[in-house]
Formats: sequence, structure tokens, C-alpha cells
Amino acid sequence: MRTKLFHGLAALGFVGAGFVAGAIGLAVGGPDRWYARLVKPAGNPPGWVFGPIWSTLYVLQGLSGYRVWRAGAKGALALWGAQLGLNALWTPLFFGAHAPRAALADLIALWSTLGAYTVSAWRVSRGAGALVLPYWAWVSYAGYLNAQITRLNPPQRKLASVL
Repeated sequence: MRTKLFHGLAALGFVGAGFVAGAIGLAVGGPDRWYARLVKPAGNPPGWVFGPIWSTLYVLQGLSGYRVWRAGAKGALALWGAQLGLNALWTPLFFGAHAPRAALADLIALWSTLGAYTVSAWRVSRGAGALVLPYWAWVSYAGYLNAQITRLNPPQRKLASVL
């Protein structure tokens, strides 16, 4: 028989997984001089907004994942894990590699996977699906920002030295 403590720890583990995904990205780097020099689109939020928003979203998506796990929905849980991995990859691509186009491709995959997860989670538990709707909305907004940064900042060609 599973106890309340077990379920509390399991829920905490799912929430913690989101924060670990975020920490992986931040370990590679965050906004730097390269980012400061980029032309940003209209509606680009100030940097201080990201911490509170992502903290809230990691809690919500973790609780959603916990509900799906508790229901035993392995397919939905696989999608939850996939979206978490894609989420963890975006920051190293964008900020670490300074590759906004690659980051945009990752973000499109994240958005699609998160959409599939949301539908799948909703079928398991409306609450689980509803918990990730703000996350999906934020990823949609992030997609706009990433796409506009890509459009506004064409790649710089490096000149090869010929001797």
C-alpha cells in the first residue's frame, strides 16, 4: 500500500525533475554579451520575469506529470519525459551554442510534444491537462520570441583566412 508520504515524495520528484531540466540549461549559460547585442522583438520581456514564470511552470508541469504517473498512463508519461528533455536542450542551444535556429527547431519539437502530452494528459485527467496549459501558452510565446530573434538577427558569415 502506498502511503501519503510516498505520494508526496513522488510529486516532489516530478516537480524537481522540471527544476533539474532548468538547471541543466542554466549550467551551460544564460543571457550573456551575445544575447545583449541581439535585436529583440516587440514584447520581449525583461530578464527578471523568467525566473518566477519558469518556477511556476515547472511546478505545474511536475504536478501534471505526477497525476499522469499516478494514473499509470505510460504513453502520456513518455511524452511528459520527452518534453522535459526538449525543454532542457533549448537553453544550451540558444545561450550556450548561440544557435537560435537550432533552438527554434528544438522549440518547435517541444511545442509539438507538449501539445501531444497536453491532449494525452487531458484524456487521463482533466486536471493533469489543465495544469500544463499555461506551460504550453508560454512555450508558444517563447516560440514567437525565438522566431523573431532568428528573423531579426541573420547569421554572420565568418571569413576564412586564405594564405
